[in-house]
This record gives sequence, structure tokens and C-alpha cells, in this order.
Amino acid sequence: MKAIKRGFPRAWYNPWIQALLLAAYTAGVSAALAFSGQSVIWFLLLVASLLFLYHSSLPRKVQWIWAAVVLGAILPLAASTGPAYESYMEVATQMGIYIAMAVGLNIVVGFAGLLDLGFVAFFSLGAYTYAIFFSDQANQFLSGHHFPLPGGLFWLFLPLGMFIAGLFGVLLGLPVLRVKGDYLAIVTLGFGEIIRIIFNNLDKPVNITNGAIGISSVRPPELFGVTFTFPHHYYYLVLVLLAGVFYAVHRLEHSRIGRAWKAVREDEIAAQAMGVPLVRTKLTAFAAGASFSGLMGVVFAAKQAFIDPTSFTMLESITILVMVILGGMGSLPGAVVGACLVTVLNLQLLPQLTNWLNQLAAQGMISFPPALSPSKMQRFLFGMLLILFTVFRPKGVLPARLRRHDPGHMAELAREYRQGIAGVHPSISPLAEPGSSSSRAEKGMQKEGMSP
Repeated sequence: MKAIKRGFPRAWYNPWIQALLLAAYTAGVSAALAFSGQSVIWFLLLVASLLFLYHSSLPRKVQWIWAAVVLGAILPLAASTGPAYESYMEVATQMGIYIAMAVGLNIVVGFAGLLDLGFVAFFSLGAYTYAIFFSDQANQFLSGHHFPLPGGLFWLFLPLGMFIAGLFGVLLGLPVLRVKGDYLAIVTLGFGEIIRIIFNNLDKPVNITNGAIGISSVRPPELFGVTFTFPHHYYYLVLVLLAGVFYAVHRLEHSRIGRAWKAVREDEIAAQAMGVPLVRTKLTAFAAGASFSGLMGVVFAAKQAFIDPTSFTMLESITILVMVILGGMGSLPGAVVGACLVTVLNLQLLPQLTNWLNQLAAQGMISFPPALSPSKMQRFLFGMLLILFTVFRPKGVLPARLRRHDPGHMAELAREYRQGIAGVHPSISPLAEPGSSSSRAEKGMQKEGMSP
């Protein structure tokens, strides 16, 4: 209604009008992407249509179907006409991997309020779980020369990677149950570095991870005789896995355990006084968030075909945390938007800006001091953008929304509750509604020391 007061036509809030406008926008941007050959701008504008879809008044099921059509059909078809098709799919796949990890960390940080700075450790556990057994590395410590395993077993290692990462999430949570705030951040940061150092030095006395050299020639997945060798293969794989992650997190958020996470985040003492089991609640948050990270670790190892400890540094954990904070802590759509923004900035916009400035400097049109060369200033620009986002959007791009309940349904639940109380305490009248005259009269008599 605020937008209506500012001069927007009331017809724009009609779902049919919004659907037509959104369809026209999507068709126009898709056509521009298809005929432009290679343009990051049109690619980003097509992805931005999902943000407009989220803010529309269309029913939730229609929004999910629309998003599935855009991501599953329109985006790949529009990008497939140009020479940069695989490049687009590579960026989209990376976005999907980081989205899943941001959603997993959002469970720990956004829902449960547990600051985790070692989240990339679970990502590395999933990656090494797959890479060791789908390369020749397992033959270094297991006899029989049965490795690498066939690519068809990739689908069994997806839940296995989730289980191992979730198990280590529980093992991390057990010793830090009584630690809060900054101390929890320090402990989780130490856990992430310990895992990385172990993988870096686990090449002797038994060579398990091949140390700092890393594991190469990792066998790709296979499905119905098709070997996953191109980025568009992994794009559809990540898309399917993201659908499962979104469904699971949405169900968890609005379940009893989700409400328990948010209660612990707001006040642990009050939550425990209301009967929330702190140990089980925290361990569930760590396990759930870690499992999604381990799942994407398996996909990352299969896609890259090479991993080493430098892929799982503390900077990766900080980057994932920035995605959650930038999008909006405790917000599932916010984690998605934050992951997309950070990934696109790091993989597309800032590198292309750096290359453009380098070309101008090479042509003599502009000059930079050695200390301010564009290649050195890329992280500086990224930091400045984050500061601007934090100043102007302190709660994130898409802050968490409070779930709205039907007032009539809530009144019915309150009436049933009062009737149940009246059955236990007959002195309480079930007919006294909150705010009614009889209820106010009884409160006044009680203040004056009189019995009703």
C-alpha cells in the first residue's frame, strides 16, 4: 500500500498484470541474451527476473513453477546460442554450489545464532571423501587396486558425503556447547584450520590425501551412460540438488526444530526455561548445516577433477559468511541473493572490470601507480562494496520475514487453550475473551484486592 501512495497504479498489484509484465521482461531479456553472443549484463538481468518474481503477488506454487521453468529451460536455451554457453553454465554452477553452502551456514548462523568461521571444513570433508575413492589415491593405502571407483557410484557418495560432514558437525558441536559468541567463532575457526592442516599433512606415514600436491584425475560422475564432462551437465545436477536443499530447509525452518533454533538464537536461557533441549537443538543445527556443505563438496570434487588444501582456506569460510550476512541472516531468499551477488562479483564483474582497466592502461589512456594497479585493487573494491551494502542495508538485501498467521485461526487456538485451562482450573471462565468487558472487570477487581 505504501507504493500505491507514492503514485504506483493500483492495477500493478493485480497478479495477472504482474505475470504479464514479468513474462514480457523475461522474454525480452532472454532474446537479448540469445542474440548478444556474450554479455554478462543480459545474463545477470535474466537471473534478476527471479528476484522480481519473489517480490510479486503471484501464489507461492506459481512462483516455484515459474522459477523452475526459467532456470531449467529458458536460461540454458538463451545462453546456448552464443560461444559463451559453457562459461555461463560454469558461473551458474558455481553460484548453485555457493547457494547451497550459504543456505547451510544460514541454518547455523541465521536460524540458531551460532557463529561458525570454519564452515569450509565440512565442504572439504565431502570433497576429499569423493576424490580419494574416485582416483588412484585410494590404492596408496588400500590393497587390491580396485580404485578409482566407477562414475556410477557417484550417486551413492552424495548421501555418504552428507553423512560424514554431518557426523563431523556433531563432533564439532559436542565440545563447544557451552561456548558462545566470540569464543565460539574462535573454536570453529580453529576447527576449520585443523581440518585443512590435517589434509595438507596426511601424506605420511600413510599417503591418504597426497598432502599439499592434491588429488588429480578424479573420475567424473556417470548417469545412464552419459559422463559428466561439461559445465552444463553439472548445472542441471546442482539445480536438482538445490531443489532438494530448499525443500528440506523450508520444512525445517517452519517445523518444531526450526522454532527451537530461533528461540535459542534470541535467548538461550529463556528457551531452556520453556523446555527447549539446548544440546539436541545446537547439535541438529551443526549437523544440518554441515551436511549440505558436504553434499556440495562431493559435487565440487567431481566437477573440478582436482582438489588440494588451498581450495579450503579460511577465506572461503569468511566468503560464505559474507553471503549470509549480505543477503540477510535467517532469510532463505536472502542467502540465495547474497550467494549470487558475491559469486558474480568475484567471478565476473570485478575480473572483467580489472581486465578493462588493464586494457585502458596498456593503451596509454589511463595510468595507475604500481601500488594502485587494478589487479591489486580487486579485493579493495570488493570490500568497499560490502561496506556500502552494510551501511545502506544493515539487515541484508532480503531480511527475514515474520511468518504471518490468520487472526481468526489464532483466535480459535486461543479459545481452545482457554477452554483447556478452564477444565483444569474451574475458577477460570472460558467465556472471558481477552479485552472483553468481563475480563477487564475481573482484572480491575483483582487489582483492588476484591474477588470477582
